Amino acid sequence: MGSKSPRGEFAARQLKRKRKNFRWSDRYYNRRMLRLDEKVDPLQGAPMSRGIVLEKVGVESKQPNSAIRKCVRTQLIKNGRVITAFLPGDGALNVIDEHDEVVVEGIGGTRGGAMGDIPGVRYKVIMVNGVSLKELVYGRKQKPAR
Repeated sequence: MGSKSPRGEFAARQLKRKRKNFRWSDRYYNRRMLRLDEKVDPLQGAPMSRGIVLEKVGVESKQPNSAIRKCVRTQLIKNGRVITAFLPGDGALNVIDEHDEVVVEGIGGTRGGAMGDIPGVRYKVIMVNGVSLKELVYGRKQKPAR
C-alpha cells in the first residue's frame, strides 16, 4: 500500500513546482519579475512623465546622415533624473524656452531604446506648458504666458 499523497515524477503538484522554478531561467521572465527594467527606466515604467527644461542641445545624427537634431535636457519632476528628449517638428526649438514644463514619452525605438539616427536619445517631447507641441509648431495654438 502506497501513501495517500501523489509523489510521482509526473504528479501535477511536482510538474507545477518544476515549471515555476524553471521559469526563472527565462531571461525576460526574470527581468520582468524582479522589475529590473523599471528600476533603470527614468520614467519608472510609466508611459509619460512631466519635466522641466534645463537647456537646449543639438545632437549630431549618426552616419550616414548629417544633421543636428534639436533636443532638450529635461529634469523629471517625479524623481529628479535628467534625460535628453527629442523635439519633433520643424522649428520646435523656437517654441520651447528654458524652465518650461514639458511632457515626455518614449520615442518608440526597439525595446525602449533610441530610434533612427539620434544616438542615445530615447524620449520625445509631446507637450509644452499643457499645450500639444504639434499644435504649437503648426501655429494653431499659442503658448500660454506663465
